[in-house]
Amino acid sequence: MDIKQLITFKNAAENLNFTQTAKILNFAQSSVTAQIKALEDEIGKPLFERLGKRLILTEAGHKFKLYAEKMIRLNEEAITAVNGEEEPTGTLIIGAQESQCTYRLPPILKEFKATFPKVKLIFKPAHSDEMARNHLMEGLVDVAFIMDISKPEGSLRVEQLIKEEFKMVIAPNHPKPVLSIDDLKDKTLLLTEMGCSYRLMFEDSLKSAGVYPLDKIEFSSIEAIKQCVIAGLGIALLPEMVVKKDIKEGRMKDIPWKDSTSSLFTQIA
Repeated sequence: MDIKQLITFKNAAENLNFTQTAKILNFAQSSVTAQIKALEDEIGKPLFERLGKRLILTEAGHKFKLYAEKMIRLNEEAITAVNGEEEPTGTLIIGAQESQCTYRLPPILKEFKATFPKVKLIFKPAHSDEMARNHLMEGLVDVAFIMDISKPEGSLRVEQLIKEEFKMVIAPNHPKPVLSIDDLKDKTLLLTEMGCSYRLMFEDSLKSAGVYPLDKIEFSSIEAIKQCVIAGLGIALLPEMVVKKDIKEGRMKDIPWKDSTSSLFTQIA
């Protein structure tokens, strides 16, 4: 196999259309078909199959796509390394949760793009820190921003960036006051998905205090949790960066809460 075949396969795997792939790469469609066929012959398994009029990746195709992307990136890195002084090019795939993407990364990415304008950035949203870490280990992303306690990460290279502060928030006109953690027993908790580090921290704090709320609602979106807090549906524990503006402008208020467990840090991995 050669790099041209890998690039053709990658484009075909993303578009799932040989005609469109041929247009993008400025090839004849017969050339795309021949290159894919040559790859399949060398690998020994079909990479695509037809389901009615649709073209889909086989299981082997999904697996091979990960390696094809790695080999293409490695090829780009090798060319850049040999040329030395040339401006960096290629693609950087970033994994991060919604809170990081929305509230912290935009100015950083703006500075990055100004410094490396030829590097293409792709975001893979992760609904939990566990998912972001798994994507990194599987080679689906190049770098991930995760929020977790400080701990050894084995094969991952991890650098702490900032210690996070958290706020327990409630609607300003919530009918029942919350003065202590015991008052949460009969409240509705609005939680992020399983695998989220600060959800785990919150639930561990409740267990330590002997508080086991029965009414819980789980969300995949932090913005959805915020809107439900504002509407008076329940109580949530969220990073300060997410709710700081809403508290300041009176859309929600924070209530006393102090966690006795380990601190959480935003880390780059």
